[in-house]
Amino acid sequence: MPLPAPFDRLRLPVIGSPLFIISGPDLVIAQCKAGIVGSFPSLNARPSGVLDEWLHRITEELAAHNRDNPDRPAAPFAVNQIVHKSNNRLEEDMEVCAKWQVPLVITSLGAREDINQAVHRWGGIVLHDVINDRFARKAVEKGADGLIPVAAGAGGHAGVLSPFALMQEIRQWFDGLVALSGAIACGRSILAAQAMGADFAYIGSPWIATREANAVQGYKEAIAAGRSEDIVYSNLFTGVHGNYLRPSILAAGMDPDNLPQSDPTAMNFGSGGNTEAKAWKDIWGSGQGIAAVDEIEPVALRVDRLEAQYNEARRELAAKARMQCV
Repeated sequence: MPLPAPFDRLRLPVIGSPLFIISGPDLVIAQCKAGIVGSFPSLNARPSGVLDEWLHRITEELAAHNRDNPDRPAAPFAVNQIVHKSNNRLEEDMEVCAKWQVPLVITSLGAREDINQAVHRWGGIVLHDVINDRFARKAVEKGADGLIPVAAGAGGHAGVLSPFALMQEIRQWFDGLVALSGAIACGRSILAAQAMGADFAYIGSPWIATREANAVQGYKEAIAAGRSEDIVYSNLFTGVHGNYLRPSILAAGMDPDNLPQSDPTAMNFGSGGNTEAKAWKDIWGSGQGIAAVDEIEPVALRVDRLEAQYNEARRELAAKARMQCV
């Protein structure tokens, strides 16, 4: 199925996932100009009035880029909305998104039919992130246009299912847009996501180690130095299980191998969680794929590298297919 506008102008089939605190206009604009979807959580714009300023800047700068580069227009951008009762800004933020007609809205932690309908009224597309097939079906029933299966190994709030199992189950009944998330950090993995049936790779952690990311230097360096064994899966910090960097847990004075369980009824996302050491600010989220990241660099260079790796992987796979046919 051909991708709908505005996805048909992507340089790579990649959506940069919204990173709490880290994603802002600088990162989003750089991602979009480089040819991939850039996104940010609306809650990153604080206080709430800043969201209007951010969307104004992003819209104007991407429009100017498109006027100057008609042969290589920017990719669309997305805003992530936390659809959970702890987000008391949701309605206000949705009004601002309607004002700027945000092309893509990513909904998380709850699916609401009225939110999907609101986005559709201004012509936007809704992708909803899910961790299993049951939640995927509920999201589509409530009007989501596409799904983001968050498989094992993804940064931040992640599921436990293999991406193979998750994609297999979803593609048995759903033929809409799918962006697969889970430890994707190199061009070869982007191609693998497509081979499993996804339309896009949903990539987060590699963008933390970029010049444009709003992350402290220590966080960026930890991503560049880290490997899969440095990731700890815990629900302590927000009430929902997520993947975090072991060095940040140690720095907060906790034992990453003996973390207590959190009460799920105490879920809190607007402030970064309920513990003294806050998720995302003090306890750094990360996916398991970070061994593919070994330096801090501008977004444009990282996209260049992903594109080169992706194209090389396609050539290798085509060559293997030809050999098998001989």
